[in-house]
Amino acid sequence: MRLLMIGRLNGELVTASKIAMQRGAAVTQADGILQGLSVLRARGADLVMIDVGLEIRSLVDALDAERIRTPVVACGVVTDARAAVAAIQAGAKEYIPLPPDPELIAAVLEAVTADGRAFVWRDPAMERVVRLAEQVARSEASVLITGESGTGKEVLARHVHARSNRAAKPFVSVNCAAIPEALLESELFGHEKGAFTGAVARRIGRFEEANGGTLLLDEISEMDVRLQSKLLRALQERVIDRVGGTAPVKVDIRVLATSNRNLAEEVRKGSFREDLFYRLNVVHLRLPALRERPADILELAGHFAKKYAAVNGLPERPLGAEARRLVTKNPWRGNVRELENTLHRAVLLASGSEIGPEAILTPEGDTIAAADGPASRAAQVAEAATRGLVGRTVADVERDLILDTLDHCLGNRTHAARILGISIRTLRNKLNEYVQSGLEVAEPGGARALAAYG
Repeated sequence: MRLLMIGRLNGELVTASKIAMQRGAAVTQADGILQGLSVLRARGADLVMIDVGLEIRSLVDALDAERIRTPVVACGVVTDARAAVAAIQAGAKEYIPLPPDPELIAAVLEAVTADGRAFVWRDPAMERVVRLAEQVARSEASVLITGESGTGKEVLARHVHARSNRAAKPFVSVNCAAIPEALLESELFGHEKGAFTGAVARRIGRFEEANGGTLLLDEISEMDVRLQSKLLRALQERVIDRVGGTAPVKVDIRVLATSNRNLAEEVRKGSFREDLFYRLNVVHLRLPALRERPADILELAGHFAKKYAAVNGLPERPLGAEARRLVTKNPWRGNVRELENTLHRAVLLASGSEIGPEAILTPEGDTIAAADGPASRAAQVAEAATRGLVGRTVADVERDLILDTLDHCLGNRTHAARILGISIRTLRNKLNEYVQSGLEVAEPGGARALAAYG
């Protein structure tokens, strides 16, 4: 772990620094905020500990302005309660009183490195994925992790890193969907001073920050295709070019990537580079949806109930029999993320010795039981059908509709055209277009329809 301490290392701060190093942290010291920012731009850090007497607000604001996501912890004499409150209000995540308590320092360091995302599973479907992940973890191969939103792709990526030969080095995650396209290149590769408006100093990017460790490119399917070519070069050559830079920079990293889309389909549509897809997809780990691993539901529910009871200072309550029944029968369309939010809510609302069914609520405040009636199931079916169309072009949907209808009519074009509400001539032109374009039709019915037409 990389710890940056900002402030004069006198007395208690020296002791805090020694305790951190004894706990395995690599400590860098900066006298003031400007020097600390220079260190963060040049090397990065996992945690900043700053003297409470310095301008913490200006540090936090500078980190926000430069999109540096490093937590800040304030340190000060134990009697200075007013300064502690001011530090928290200024944006510090925690306050550590001095003289330092070794156990408190250790707890803060552990909280940062552990990041609170436990990896819990029991279902055989998930066991197969985890076994493969651990089998390839010690290799240098790139890994592509796919699955629906909320299934735990980043948690699995962290598990791979923790089992790898790079576990003692940084794990750096970049959410490609959350960063504007104009800023993503700088976020990944860094920039030189003056490279663009607002580039007040040289800053290393996430590639350099992850040097020696693992870089996770989260939701990589959202990356603009023009930036993908630069990423491909970085993966192939293990060198990067900072924005505005004049010389390449060597990096030693392992790359993991996640996507909630079918990247092979994105390649066919031209929105994702084929060569980059193969470079990332050396090993493919597909995370099953929560509904496909039912044995995990109660295991995760129990884990979240304990976690949020501890977080909120509430007594630990098990799930009652009726609550367990509701939890296991719910479809969990939002996967583990939805289950986690539901259990957090249940922990806050529960009373008595256990979590009852009245505490298992939807975000709208309805009980899951009420949301499980015929009308709700019909809505879920309709939503699933609509969700299957999202991300596809109108031309693709039209083609599948025409071919499936023709197959339903056993190749009778007159009947198919009548059902579709188009003329026989339009149908004939469409079919001729599909045959001439040589499009592959994955659906069995569509393949039969084209064969009958041909």
